[in-house]
Amino acid sequence: MDSIIIDGLSFALPLFIMAIGGIYCEKSGITNLAIEGLQGFGAFIGALAVVLISKFAGMDLESLFYIAILFAMIGGMLFSVLHALLCIKFKANQVISGVVINILSAALTSFLTSQINSNVFKAASDKFQLGVSKRFSIDGISDIPVFGAIFKNIYPFEIVIIIIAFFAWYVLYKTKFGLRLRACGDNPHSVDAAGIEVSRIRFAAVLVSGALSGLGGMCFAYSISANFSSNIYMGYGYLAIAALIFGNWKILPALGACLLFGFAKSGGYRIVQLMKLPSAYSDLIMILPYVLTLLLLIFFSKTNRAPRALGEIYDKGKR
Repeated sequence: MDSIIIDGLSFALPLFIMAIGGIYCEKSGITNLAIEGLQGFGAFIGALAVVLISKFAGMDLESLFYIAILFAMIGGMLFSVLHALLCIKFKANQVISGVVINILSAALTSFLTSQINSNVFKAASDKFQLGVSKRFSIDGISDIPVFGAIFKNIYPFEIVIIIIAFFAWYVLYKTKFGLRLRACGDNPHSVDAAGIEVSRIRFAAVLVSGALSGLGGMCFAYSISANFSSNIYMGYGYLAIAALIFGNWKILPALGACLLFGFAKSGGYRIVQLMKLPSAYSDLIMILPYVLTLLLLIFFSKTNRAPRALGEIYDKGKR
């Protein structure tokens, strides 16, 4: 039971922080299908930064974890500028923009990774080796049966995500900026009538989404895969989108959806281990979160209420 909770949380929390980024973006009125590409590109920049620092400064990769997170957030934010420009400045179709960014990110990072390895590190490799982040437990409380598993074998990024998530919740629901952002997704003309520039708030929301997506991607690279490679594009961004939709574009319900996906995955792996099934079944278990996505779509899609202006190109002259 402990392993299900531990592994479930380590998978669910990066999904959750990416979902929060998506909520910020879509609450402002910009459809964001680019989370998959943003998390991959952010992870690429974070991984590239630490492998270069490690090579030229002789530092241990695991000790550079927080630097990796910082650069991943910067990388995701910078790459999200492309989505913001296409959707806000050039008024492109937001769905197509997201899909194109996902394809571009996967192709670009794969190419650059192999070229940098070949030319800088003189190695024929398509990945940056990072290792797995060290874990820690909170003494005393981690010894409590079942409940204590929450405080056992914690990745450092889990604490970082919880802190950032609380701050993001506060900004979105308790500040003037958050109120304006949510108004941009429901009634942008009222925001404009109040003398506030809608495009500026939407631009900022897309940048937040990029930064949080990059953070999530870097967390996956330092935990599940222990490296950066094209395997980072496993559909995690789409799961985050599904979570925010099932959460009705609200942060706490989105957390519940992410936990459901996380425990489905870790629980499936545990079942394979207990039944001593061949390793091929472990790969089959990876589809469980996506099967859950389909089931949730069937039962809950009718009750979802998206922001009223989501996906609409804002036109000042339109009333």
